[in-house]
Amino acid sequence: MSKPLTLPRPAAQRGAALMVVLVLLLIMTVLGLSSLRGTLMSQRMAANTYDRNISLQAAESALREGEAVVAAGTLPATSFTYPCTAGKCAQPTATAGNPDRWADPSFAGWQNGSMLSGDANMTPQYFIELMGNAPNWPGCDQEIPMHPNCLTPRYRITARNLDPTGAGNSDRSLVVLQSNYAAALPSP
Repeated sequence: MSKPLTLPRPAAQRGAALMVVLVLLLIMTVLGLSSLRGTLMSQRMAANTYDRNISLQAAESALREGEAVVAAGTLPATSFTYPCTAGKCAQPTATAGNPDRWADPSFAGWQNGSMLSGDANMTPQYFIELMGNAPNWPGCDQEIPMHPNCLTPRYRITARNLDPTGAGNSDRSLVVLQSNYAAALPSP
């Protein structure tokens, strides 16, 4: 007769395999969570970059639109007033404690530009400031008699994208651009 198979006594089992598996499971969980966190951070960064690029394109389109208004040459000096009307502003005066127009949240002289075809929620805006006449070449304003093409008007165009959420200037991707523009010399 063969001897019956005997099982080891329960006291001889220590549970080492169970502890090893639990530690490995804990390590895999921590690695999985850190990988998920990194993926979510990358996704947020990509979304912010996309928002910023769309905002930049909107502000740049408004800036180009403002420059096209100036380039058309149909802006008489009398159309630049204080306060601003239809996006045309008189030369700013520097006063202590007053922010520039573009940085003033109460400034209401922005002119709406054309909307971008890719994002119907974004309205780019601009305004044009007449900065006065400036010489077209060095020293021409000191010549006697002064050359008739010496001085031409200078303009500062400021553009931004309007916050699509309607919450003012608190948009995380608000972009403000400025350019200085010299009027074209008159034809001889």
